[in-house]
Amino acid sequence: MLIDRFFTAGRQFLGCRLPIMCGAMTWVSDPQLVTAVGQAGGFGLLAGGNAPVEVLKEQIEATRRMSDHPFGVNIITLAPVYQEQLNLACDLGCQYLVFAGGIPKKKEIQQAKSCGAKVICFASTDSLALQLVGRGADALILEGSEAGGHIGPVSLSVLIQQILFKVEQVPVFIAGGIATGRMMAHLLMMGAAGIQMGTRFVMAEECIAHSKFKESFRRAKARDAMATPQFDSRLPVTPVRALKNDGTVEFGKLQLEVLYKLDSQQIDKQQAQYEVERFWVGALKKAVIDGDVSRGSLMAGQSVGLVDRVMPLQAIMEEFTRDAENELQRLKTVLAD
Repeated sequence: MLIDRFFTAGRQFLGCRLPIMCGAMTWVSDPQLVTAVGQAGGFGLLAGGNAPVEVLKEQIEATRRMSDHPFGVNIITLAPVYQEQLNLACDLGCQYLVFAGGIPKKKEIQQAKSCGAKVICFASTDSLALQLVGRGADALILEGSEAGGHIGPVSLSVLIQQILFKVEQVPVFIAGGIATGRMMAHLLMMGAAGIQMGTRFVMAEECIAHSKFKESFRRAKARDAMATPQFDSRLPVTPVRALKNDGTVEFGKLQLEVLYKLDSQQIDKQQAQYEVERFWVGALKKAVIDGDVSRGSLMAGQSVGLVDRVMPLQAIMEEFTRDAENELQRLKTVLAD
């Protein structure tokens, strides 16, 4: 198949049959989903988030018991337990470590590499991409602002031109707004080593997300997935893309309350950011686990407008590879004319 030619770099780096990564989604990317992704030929990521190290350790060990397929661990550089999670991942000899949420220091990247891990970092600008490669990153993920959850400020179409077309030293994976094999084919032809998706995998039968959470995704349009605003530069919160509901309104109120506490010196800036993150962790659990789709957080990318049914993971992977192959064959015919 033509697609095999474009899968080579991603396969070699990730050690799996399909260089399709399942993004690390808090409360969603659990051992069950990560294992199912691996069994279907892809590459799953456990979400470290704000999880206590004991919980993350249990999840890593559970995934290893359930599957012998390669998987990664995603840790957030801004999380209160970040260093503890990094130490844990190194102590357990995790094969792949993804740094997200901020810029990891060179010594942190080298710490992971010294334990045998392959390091993947998110890059939002061309200068940062080169900086991360210089610090030792083994691969990059470009995530456009179309993605769900915590997002960067730049659209995927611009990131591709800024970074994918210029960085050749390491494999580059693409994320944000991807929901079809046809789109994957074009990204691979542009030089991507593979893709990462989150929203599409929420709609997998193997995903533990509540049926009401999945139904909200099924009914949503692309424009319903909106990014939260920042009210004041003193509280530099990372925008979060989610389906608008009562929870979105509550987050706006929380920002105003936190800003009042900052003004009255009841808390400092770091504590203010922790309060914001605690809100999202709690709100996401309400929606994903409890099914409270009114007040919980419905984190979703704009690709939610392209997702309309729940499918087995194996079927999702087969559809992607089939549609990508068909698109490559179509283009081959067009170029031959």
